[in-house]
Order: sequence, then structure tokens, then C-alpha cells
Amino acid sequence: MAVTVETPEQRRTREQRRVLFDHVAGRYDATRQGYPAEFADTVIANAAIGPGADVLEIGCGTGQFTRQLAGRGFNLTAIDIGPAMVRAARRNVADMTARFQVCSFEDFPDSGPFDLIVSATAFHWIDPSVGLAKAARLLRPGGWLALLTTGERYPESLLRRLRDLWVKYDRQTEEWAGRPAWLAALRESRLFGATVEASHTTARRLPAEAVIGVERTRATFLSYAEQEQADFTAELTALLVPGSHVDVTQDSFLAMAVRAS
Repeated sequence: MAVTVETPEQRRTREQRRVLFDHVAGRYDATRQGYPAEFADTVIANAAIGPGADVLEIGCGTGQFTRQLAGRGFNLTAIDIGPAMVRAARRNVADMTARFQVCSFEDFPDSGPFDLIVSATAFHWIDPSVGLAKAARLLRPGGWLALLTTGERYPESLLRRLRDLWVKYDRQTEEWAGRPAWLAALRESRLFGATVEASHTTARRLPAEAVIGVERTRATFLSYAEQEQADFTAELTALLVPGSHVDVTQDSFLAMAVRAS
């Protein structure tokens, strides 16, 4: 089974950064754009689940994908490592039967079994030596794992200037680049069958303030010292005309696979 191997430095960075989003739960909820509705329908159709199915969401955040799973009669459990994120998700999800828990996936008890485990732009924060193996262990035979990502593409003129800004502060380009590291591991894993994959592109026109908000919820930005965050924000704001709008392409990706017997 293919498992992404982390260096000690990569592990430290992942563990330090994955807890930072909780400090900006309100900003995250206000500016992140969520997921295409058809992805939830695709996940549910492929998993062939209905009312009464046991579903676990890993890294629910403020409930952006949880809302699409709620209200369908599932026994839905949603977990996140951030208390503020979970509080926001509870507010955002109208389904009173949904259960929320502040917990990392690594520490989540070996309960279940589940018919479906889903994670939306969060699985890359899980210890790669734990993620797929534990998901398979928690799924019933024939249960499905569904992993989603989403990210923004900006017009080339803004993208170049934004890339230069990230390089200036962190010596790197934008965070959304290519397919996630877990995809190759899922495709090659003996714990799961062949992947079912789908892509979706949405054109959006966002206020400049929303774009600034999105960039200020990146883990890299959140890892900066307070003064660096202020300086970065000032330079980012200078790239955009206040009150203007930006044409943004949102790229979303889904990969799901059934647990092998």
C-alpha cells in the first residue's frame, strides 16, 4: 500500500499548522466558497446510501460540506480538531440529529462501522501513516471513503503578483497546485478498490474583500508572526481596488473508493 512518507520537518509543519484555522473560524466561514452541490449527490449515489446510513465527516470545519450531508436522514457524525470550527458548524447545520465532536481523526475512537467516511479539504492534515488505514478500519465491508478538495484560480495578472507576494514572505508559490498528495496513495492502496473521480469548475465573481479574506485563511499566512500578517495584508490589499470584484475560477475535485473486502 502506498503511504506518503513525511520528513520530521514536514510532520512538525503539518501538526503546527492544522490547528491554526480555529483562530479564524469566522473569517473562514465568511469567505471560503464551499463545494458544488452535485458532489454531495455523486458521493451519496456512488455509496448507495439512504436514511439510516452511518456517516462520518472528518474535518468538518464550519460545516460547509456538512450542510450538504445533513437533512437526509443519515446518522451523521462530524469531527474537527478546532472548537471554534465545531461551534460554527453547529450554528450552520440545521439538522439537529447531526452529532459534532471536537477531535482529531487520529484520536477518534475506533467506533462504527460506517457506511461512508467523507473529508472535504481536510484529509491532507491527517497523519498519512494513519489516514487511509484507519478509514478502512472504520468502514464496514463495502463502505466508501470520499475525499474532496477545492481551491481558487485567479486571473493571470493577479496570480503573478500574488505569487510574487507569497514568494517574498514564504519563498513559495500559491498553496493550490496540482492534485493532493493523498490521491496517489488512495489509487494504489490495497485497502480500497478503484477510485471514482470527478472534477468541477465554477466561475465566480467575488468582491476584492472576499479574495483578501480567502488568502488570509491560508495555513501559510496563519503561520506568520503578527507583524508579517499585517504587512502581507497591506501589500495584498494594495493589489486589489477596494470595492472592486475579481473573476475567480473555483476548481473542485472528488475521489472516492470502496473499502476492499
